Amino acid sequence: MSFGFSYVGLIWLIMLFVPNFMWMRNKPQDYEEYVHKENKVLLIFERLGQFIVTPVALIFSDFNYKGWNFWLPVLSLSFLCMVLYELFWVRYFKSPKTMKDFYRSFCGFPVAGATLPVIAFFLLGIYGGNGLMIIGSIILGIGHIGIHLAHKKEVNEPKPKKHMVRRILIGIPKVIVSLVLIIILGLFVVVIIGRNINQIKRLIDYSGGINKSEYVMLNGQEQYILTMGHDISNPVIISLHGGPGAPTTSSDYCWIDYLTDDYTVIGWDQRGCGRTYYHNVSTDPDNSTVSFEQAMNDLDALVDYARNTYKQDKVIIIGHSYGTLLGSQYVLDHPEKVSAYIGIGQEVIEEDMYAYTYDYEDALAKAKEAGDDTSEMEKAYEKLINNPTVANISALSSSTLKYHMPRVTEDVATAALIFSPYFGVDDARWYGVILSSQTGSTAYEDLEKRLIDYLMDFNAYKRNTDFQMPVLFISGSDDWSCPVGPIEEYYDVITAPQKEMNLVDGCGHSPQGQLPDQFAKVIHDFLLEGE
Repeated sequence: MSFGFSYVGLIWLIMLFVPNFMWMRNKPQDYEEYVHKENKVLLIFERLGQFIVTPVALIFSDFNYKGWNFWLPVLSLSFLCMVLYELFWVRYFKSPKTMKDFYRSFCGFPVAGATLPVIAFFLLGIYGGNGLMIIGSIILGIGHIGIHLAHKKEVNEPKPKKHMVRRILIGIPKVIVSLVLIIILGLFVVVIIGRNINQIKRLIDYSGGINKSEYVMLNGQEQYILTMGHDISNPVIISLHGGPGAPTTSSDYCWIDYLTDDYTVIGWDQRGCGRTYYHNVSTDPDNSTVSFEQAMNDLDALVDYARNTYKQDKVIIIGHSYGTLLGSQYVLDHPEKVSAYIGIGQEVIEEDMYAYTYDYEDALAKAKEAGDDTSEMEKAYEKLINNPTVANISALSSSTLKYHMPRVTEDVATAALIFSPYFGVDDARWYGVILSSQTGSTAYEDLEKRLIDYLMDFNAYKRNTDFQMPVLFISGSDDWSCPVGPIEEYYDVITAPQKEMNLVDGCGHSPQGQLPDQFAKVIHDFLLEGE
């Protein structure tokens, strides 16, 4: 939820209040007779709902137009309800203005004068991800719609009941559709309110420190960062996501929170992905400025920004998966700016499909030992070797997963993402781009091609192996995306003032998202030892 003036909320309120002011001079005959019979409890709900909805519509900028995205249809439906609401009043003002005219259904909506605006403001709450608006509109609906349904029942004579079979045939589809809508909208409501609660809790928790989303200028492009910490004088950690082009900034708080008492942590959507991509899509829609060299320069600019902003001589670099390739190269090139390096699922060798072959050969041996049919796995591997696409990588991983399933099944990161107060429209849009590769789309590969090509040719042994700062490699013991075996071999080769190899037992490629407390403790203990 974001405080700020909402012009959309103002428009909705004007569309709500103007016809109501006109109605006060054009009330149905005998309307006051029915007012005295109104249920007092429903009146309380109606007034409370009005008290919530009216100010909330104006003071949260969440409801304003956010451009073309998948939430736009929700805003459009909300606006359509308000348009129908206006048309309902046009019909009423042209009628003889009787109670029956007032309560005649409109476009299939019973008591349209009550249901349409309630639905409109409920949908506006969904669009804006604002739990207060959702709760307020539900309360308003209980009272406002309840009152007018009671009036309608009083005005209209009971209709003769339809034949039982016909009632069942008509009723069953209605019940099914209603249940589906209730479940879908209920899930939205739970997620939105959960995110709002999470946001409020975090605002309170970090009130004495920093909890800030912003775009900072890095080499001529504004790029998204999220900074969290209880004391900005603490040492700074910069976290580098994997992929390439797979930011986890909006969910990383699930493990970062365990470190923020002693460190200020910066998450970053790198150039050409996530929020950074969409923030710059008008000037670089094809990621023409994206390259590994540019990523190194951007990281250097971010390191300098962090050092200057938080008055630190050096920073700590943490990388995950592809982020370890970027991070480890950076710390080797700039030891004067880095106090420690931590690699989660350290990249070692990708050239010649080494890591995928390592994964495949182990899974193949286990499958043959179990007497399983290996033909599909062998076909997937051959297809990947001949055509190394993201879709073919996923196909091979799916065929080997049965034999390399992590024993730890916890998935804290997914729940953190669903209820993340940092997750926005652009995050969702980018996840859609990544997932589209599973359906044959090449959009993700096209945008990240230069980085993917660099990754697939990577060999850590072809560069310097002498680290000038403490180094921690931490992996899930059941990680086969960046297999543990090659990492342990590389660990034995590198030199560093202090080095440690730690396996989080039973975890897969992302131990920070499976057992975040245990993962963070390893990092915390390592950094304390190096001080």
